[in-house]
Amino acid sequence: MGRRAVLQAAAGLAASQLVPGGAAAAPAAPPGKPGDFDFLAGKWAIAHRMKKGEGWDEFAGEATCWTILGGVGGVEELRIPARGFSGMGLRLLDMEQKIWSDFWVNAKSGVLTTPGMPGSFENGAGTFTSEDVEDGKPIVARGVWDRITPTSCRWRQGVSRDGGRSWDEGWFMDWTRA
Repeated sequence: MGRRAVLQAAAGLAASQLVPGGAAAAPAAPPGKPGDFDFLAGKWAIAHRMKKGEGWDEFAGEATCWTILGGVGGVEELRIPARGFSGMGLRLLDMEQKIWSDFWVNAKSGVLTTPGMPGSFENGAGTFTSEDVEDGKPIVARGVWDRITPTSCRWRQGVSRDGGRSWDEGWFMDWTRA
């Protein structure tokens, strides 16, 4: 499923969360603000851990990140030399809607995945979710930035097959400032 279809599905899910009378069933996410991704600026060493069958695949990576547009955006160049892999994360804040979008470009394709995965920061963590399809069944994908300190942070990715009630987290990236 393309990222545009993912965002449209997420918008449909958001609309389905409304109760009669137009009041939202869940509290709205806090508004995004310039600088929310400033913690990533700099050079990083990254320890990756991904589920592989019943075990885990562990490998090293690195990234260089910049804040752009006065904190309204951020760029991440991710490199995994041992795997011959690189990619770019682009995070942009919609200043009107106050929602962040997280985009990705794999260096092998050079194509920006659109739309970005929407999200926001609350209580020291940034959560970005979208709906997708896996093996013909609906899932919710989630990326979370947490454990944010001046010298470290973590990104983790999970999938929910039950509408967000439980999560199967299969990729962890522990970032340490280089």
